[in-house]
Order: sequence, then structure tokens, then C-alpha cells
Amino acid sequence: MEFDQLMQWVGGEPVFSSALLLAGQASSGDVRRQLSRWVASGRLLQVRRGWYLLPPAYRKIEPHPFLVANRIKKASYVSLQSALAHYGLIPEYVPVVTSITTGRPETLQTPLGVFQYRHLASTWFADYQLVELGGGQSAFLATPEKALLDLLYLTPSSAQPAFLAELRLQHTDRIQGKKLHGLARQLGSRKVCRAVEGLLQQEPPRPAGAPQ
Repeated sequence: MEFDQLMQWVGGEPVFSSALLLAGQASSGDVRRQLSRWVASGRLLQVRRGWYLLPPAYRKIEPHPFLVANRIKKASYVSLQSALAHYGLIPEYVPVVTSITTGRPETLQTPLGVFQYRHLASTWFADYQLVELGGGQSAFLATPEKALLDLLYLTPSSAQPAFLAELRLQHTDRIQGKKLHGLARQLGSRKVCRAVEGLLQQEPPRPAGAPQ
């Protein structure tokens, strides 16, 4: 397999799996050896075992980290601070893409940055949606309410007033309080329910320059 042929097959893919190439007539051993040579020469970047992307000089599309997070870990959705920042609910830039999975937790150091996967039981694997990311790319993200609940559940001190204040939630009108409360009760965590009660009782932040 020549590199030009590879470009014809995967040039329009943000990230691709070696399984795509192994479906052809070529020997699986030959394909894997060729992929390894291209990684060693810098013509391919390996995201994780079996998953690759083209370096910037060869890309036709810039891969969105959320799409990559979905692709390289089956049955996962972006959540926690990553989703909250995407929705504009927290002010901080979030350098790590954090996702929820029912599989084993892991943290991956990749050419695109750090991808972290947090484990939750299958009963919590719900309330996510397909979100358009631009450039013809889309990914599964937790809804704003579920991203917040995932964070509250996975943070030991989430019911403490200090943690709730440190969240510095903004644009809270984008969160449906009734849905947040109902989903928390449905998921059955008393700690999360206490944290939600604390959040809903907080006074919304005043806009800059507003009278006291």
C-alpha cells in the first residue's frame, strides 16, 4: 500500500481505524508494519492502538477533540468540565477532554492532547445528545444537566458549599432546574440530590456593573 493510496481512502477522515484498511485484500501483517513505518517517519500520528490521524501537513479536515474522544473509545460521551465549558457554563478553559464510559477508566496522552475516561455504571449512561461541532463533525455530549450531574457524582466533596461556589457556574439559564432536579432523583444519589438542592438555592450571579 502506497501513502498516496492511503490518502485517497482516509484523507477526508478526522481520525481513522486500522480496521478500515484491514478490510481489504492486503495482509494484516503487511498493513500493520506499513502503518508502523509511517508513524516512525512522521507521516502518520498514532492516537492509540489501532487509531491514527494525519499530521497537519496532510490533513484535509482538522479533527475536533470531542469527535476523536468518541471514536477512540466505544460507548462513551463527552461530559464533566469539557461539556460544561462547551456549553459556556463554566468560565475556565479545559485542556483535558473528559468523557464518561461504562468500560474501564483510563487516561490517554495523544498528539491531540489528553483524553480522560471516567467510569460510571450503565444506569448513569444516559441523557447525552449528538452535537454539531462544525466542519461536518459531530459528537455525543452529555446534556448540560447531565454534564453537571456527572461532575457532582464523581466529585467526593460536591455537596459542600465551597465546591459549589468554586464551580463558578455562569449562564445558568441554560440549565433547566426542573430537569436537573428530576434527573438527580431518578439517578438515586443522595449526595447529588443534596448538591443540586444547594445549587438551586444559590442566588444567580449578578451581571458586571449591575446595582447591588
